[in-house]
Amino acid sequence: QVQLVASGGGLVQPGGSLRLSCAASGNIFSINDMGWHRQAPGKQRELVATITSGGSTNYADSVKGRFTISRDNAKNTVYLQMNSLKPEDTAVYYCNAGGAEYRNDRNVRYGFDRWGQGTQVTVSS
Repeated sequence: QVQLVASGGGLVQPGGSLRLSCAASGNIFSINDMGWHRQAPGKQRELVATITSGGSTNYADSVKGRFTISRDNAKNTVYLQMNSLKPEDTAVYYCNAGGAEYRNDRNVRYGFDRWGQGTQVTVSS
């Protein structure tokens, strides 16, 4: 099965920056959209940003101009560069990817939609 592993979270002061990474591995045939979501304590999970295989991006209004999503298709990896961080950005960040995978026969493909394990981002002085 395709797996996603996220990394790069941590503690940062307001105004600081962090870069999250999420690498997909396994029997990947293709990856379509990749994205980041976040969930703060006591709140529902919300979309942060998405990127298509062609590089088109979409952002939540709350992060526009501060966060940048990008991907390296050769490495099956999606990144989230977070600048000018605010305390309200504190949350567990989850990556997500959808596409097609194969098992024993590369010619037989299955759709997948997977989530990474989450990485904690804390913005505090």
